[in-house]
Amino acid sequence: MSVKVSNLVKIYGEQRAVDGIHFEAHRGEVLGFLGPNGAGKTTTMKIITGYLPPSGGTAEVCGFDVAEKSMETRARIGYLPEHNPLYRDMYVREYLQFAAGVHGIKNPRQRAEAMIARTGLESHAGKHIGELSKGYRQRVGLAQAMLHDPEVLILDEPTSGLDPNQIVEIRQLIKDLGKEKTVILSTHILGEVEAVCDRAIIINKGKLVADAPINELKQQFTGQTIVTVEFAEKTDASALGKIAQVKSVKAIGPNRWQLNAAVDRDIRAEVFNFAVSNRLTLLELHRETFSMEEIFQQLTK
Repeated sequence: MSVKVSNLVKIYGEQRAVDGIHFEAHRGEVLGFLGPNGAGKTTTMKIITGYLPPSGGTAEVCGFDVAEKSMETRARIGYLPEHNPLYRDMYVREYLQFAAGVHGIKNPRQRAEAMIARTGLESHAGKHIGELSKGYRQRVGLAQAMLHDPEVLILDEPTSGLDPNQIVEIRQLIKDLGKEKTVILSTHILGEVEAVCDRAIIINKGKLVADAPINELKQQFTGQTIVTVEFAEKTDASALGKIAQVKSVKAIGPNRWQLNAAVDRDIRAEVFNFAVSNRLTLLELHRETFSMEEIFQQLTK
């Protein structure tokens, strides 16, 4: 694994901001790191990146303990914090070349131009960073985080301040990066987690409350398979109840029904065959799942 957190604790006075959490993040996945404000997300990310020392437990990056091998771990991490610290009086191209030089990259100009192209900054590369909108400053921060080609990317609210078109572009960039790197993504936009992440971790009051792939997380909370179906013609609950694996039937509108089955059963094929056999016209057939918003609310109320 690229990142391993074991029994991590951070205490401020009498407050346990992080309370014994543990998880792993692997190469080739985008991990969503979620929680309400004050849950300990940013504190955890600052510990992993070496900005804060832990009060207990360990954090490892690419096999190196963050507390003991700080320089080795920092060299392997790209970090975009929530409040993006930039030199606003520098030009975009100048700043990225400077940052590349700090990292000791052999061809800083060439690398800076590659990141400018990859993050869509070509039309703004000659501007002062202070003149940019928040969305474009986020792009500069993301370009800086990727300059040294890190194995691990930690992104705190990376699409904050972007317009809808920019959000789509950055999400796709993050998904592409996730194929070759370990990406830990913190966001309050839960639809973004569904769109980008392979797996989600949810923490609340410093404690880990969920860790699972997105689809598994949804199934765990549904507890059953719910299929919504609508026909053009009339049918009745008793006929629908005879479909294989159907446990219960509920009318939710004219010729519209919810069919419940066991959690590990997808009954859409059986419902389709039922419609064909009874010469019914299907207007709607889909499997219901909990949204990430609903799961998040249940876990963090």
